[in-house]
Amino acid sequence: METHKYKVFIKLIVLVNILILTGTCYAQQIPMFTNYMFIMLSINPAYAGTRDALTIALIHRKQWVDFDGAPTTQTITLHSPFMNNKVGVGLSVINDVIGPIKQTSINGDYAYRLKINRKVNISLGLKSGVNIIQADLSNLSTVQTNDPAFASDIQSRIMPNFGVGVYYNTDRWYLGMSAPKLFENNFEADNGKGSVSRTKGEERHYFAIAGAVFDLSKMWKIRPTTFIKLVESAPITADLTTFFVYREQIEFGGMFRSGDAVGFLLGIYFTPQLRFGYSYDWSYVNNTVRFNKGSHEVMLSYDLIYKDKAKVFSPRYF
Repeated sequence: METHKYKVFIKLIVLVNILILTGTCYAQQIPMFTNYMFIMLSINPAYAGTRDALTIALIHRKQWVDFDGAPTTQTITLHSPFMNNKVGVGLSVINDVIGPIKQTSINGDYAYRLKINRKVNISLGLKSGVNIIQADLSNLSTVQTNDPAFASDIQSRIMPNFGVGVYYNTDRWYLGMSAPKLFENNFEADNGKGSVSRTKGEERHYFAIAGAVFDLSKMWKIRPTTFIKLVESAPITADLTTFFVYREQIEFGGMFRSGDAVGFLLGIYFTPQLRFGYSYDWSYVNNTVRFNKGSHEVMLSYDLIYKDKAKVFSPRYF
C-alpha cells in the first residue's frame, strides 16, 4: 500500500512539471545544463566563431535518475568563424523529453565580430529558428479517471523563435548577455471535440554569463564561471561553478545552482582540442529528492583547428 502511494505521488509530481513546461505555470522553458560553459552557443548567438576553429560540442543529460518521467536532454552545437574572423556562424539543436512531452529546438546563429585590439573582441549575435513541441497528455495515468485537464494533446506544434546576444572576451575573461527566446508562442491543444484551449505559452528568457581563468602556479589554474537566468514571472536563478585545472590536461570542480542543486564536474583534455566532461548534480530543495538519484551529464567537444590558427590553442578554455 505504501509503495502504491509513492507511485501516485511520483505521477503527481511529473504532472506538475508538465504543467510548468506547457505554460500553465511559469518557469524556465529552456533546458538547463551543468556544463553550460561548453555549449555557450545555445545560450548566446554572439559566441559563434569565437574559438577560431570549427567547434563541435555534444551533451547528454539524464535528470533525476530513477524518477518516472524525468527530463532527458541532448544537445549539439557547432560553429566556426568566416571572412577572416569577422563573421561567425553556427547551428544548435536541443532535444528535450519530459514525460509525454517532447520539444526539439533548431536554431541558426550569426555573429558579427569586432576586434578592439590584439586581445579584446566583441561580438553581436542573432539567433533564428523553430521550436517543435509534441505532447500526448491523453495517455497519462491520472488519479482521476478521464480527467478533462489531461484529455487534450498538442501534436507537432511548430513555433518560430528569435534571439539576440552580445559577447565580450579577452584571452583571460569573458562576459556575455543574451535573450535567446524572445517570441512568446502560445500552445494549442485539441480536446477531440472541436474546441481548442490555450495556455500562457512560452516566456521570454534573459541570460548573463561570465568567466575567467587565473594562474595559481606553473601547474595549476583556477577557472570560475557564472550563469544568471531571468525568465518573466519566475525567480532569478544563478549557477556558480569553479574549476581547478592541472597541467592543462585535467580539471575538476564544484557547482551551486541557486534554489536547486549542488554538484561536481570533471574534465579530461585528451588533446588540446578534444575534451571529455562529466558532471553530477543533486537537487536539494524540491520533493523529488526522496525519489531520485541525482542528475548526470556527459559531454564531448572538439576543435578542428585551422592551420593559421593553431598557435592560439594551449588549450582554449572559452
